[in-house]
Amino acid sequence: MSETENNTEQGEISAQENPKHKKANRKTKFYYSFLTLVLLLCIVQIGFGTVLNISKTISNTSKIKTMEHILDNAEAYNGHLKKEIKLFSTDKTLEGIARNNLKMAGEDEVLVIINENKDETSDGKTSKGRFSKSNNAGVPSTETGI
Repeated sequence: MSETENNTEQGEISAQENPKHKKANRKTKFYYSFLTLVLLLCIVQIGFGTVLNISKTISNTSKIKTMEHILDNAEAYNGHLKKEIKLFSTDKTLEGIARNNLKMAGEDEVLVIINENKDETSDGKTSKGRFSKSNNAGVPSTETGI
């Protein structure tokens, strides 16, 4: 056989295989394209997840700093309250609070409560009449109208 006959035989064989080869080539191109898209989606998802994790880390760090600041303030306030408890737990301090707020007196003392009426009109008389309730004791007191 000569070279031309070999070439024609190979051309016929390649022509017969060519459609199959084109289909296989198309399938591999499709698979490669599909795998490329899947890979790109994975890369986008990894990038998006990374950005979210970094932003959450920054947010959590700022929240931790805020909570530590609040904790420090609460501990300082608790220390202040403990000092006040020690201060107010003495007998003299309790006696002073009772005298001032609860209108109490000691054993040899006389308690005098002066009620000032806030509802006085311009002529000096009260608008409630002769009897009015005391703000502190809850007992009616008389007014002299002097």
